[in-house]
Amino acid sequence: MADTVLYEVSDGLATITLNRPEAMNAMNVAAKVALRDAAETAAADPAVRAVLLTAAGDRAFCVGQDLKEHVGLLMADQESGTRETMNTVRDHYNPIVRALTGMRKPVVAGVNGVAAGAGFGFALAADYRVVADTASFNTSFAGVALTADSGVSWTLPRLIGASRASDLLLFPRSISAQEAYELGIVNRLVPAADLAAEAQKVARALAEGPTVAYAALKESLAHGADHSLSEALDKEEELQALAGASEDHTIAVRAFIAKEKPRYLGR
Repeated sequence: MADTVLYEVSDGLATITLNRPEAMNAMNVAAKVALRDAAETAAADPAVRAVLLTAAGDRAFCVGQDLKEHVGLLMADQESGTRETMNTVRDHYNPIVRALTGMRKPVVAGVNGVAAGAGFGFALAADYRVVADTASFNTSFAGVALTADSGVSWTLPRLIGASRASDLLLFPRSISAQEAYELGIVNRLVPAADLAAEAQKVARALAEGPTVAYAALKESLAHGADHSLSEALDKEEELQALAGASEDHTIAVRAFIAKEKPRYLGR
């Protein structure tokens, strides 16, 4: 995979690091391809039980599309009479978000700085967000005459409500980490100096947890967002049967009775 994105697996935890700090981790084509491939690799690898998505540097998590590259591609499209550039949503952003949200293991975003546009979308696609108190968020799309992508039209209103999401999308502005915490975007707000260690701690705890149960929880929450209570109850019944049949459930019950800490196997 290209060095625009780093990928490492250790003891069940895959760490994906956006690695263009000199460009505030903006997404050029190489970075989009590398992030897509890394997310899909982590999703498919049975040895991976959790994912930490983070970024190099201390200024930005990801500011979204690399506009310097983007404008050149747009000019090339105009000269050739094609519209290939905007296929990036289909070819890159959609697969990235589908991999992050759909993988049957938890994803933690360690947000170290600015998360804007698609970068905001990637953070929202994670199951849990650990955020530095110096970070900020911005939808950005309307500011460059674009609509939402990277799942933001789906994830953001489910976190903060349709009215607040409309405000942030129609009138893009930078919101502080504290405001994002108060809105419900941030799960855990930490001092910037503690961000790397705390994000790693959270992701490691999930990598050592009951992976089958976590997968069921992800599926249950996604299903419940679009279905009736009756349908959600049916889905819970289905998924609880799967979780209850896992080795980890037996391990957990035995550990509880023995008053010991369970050591999960992830199956």
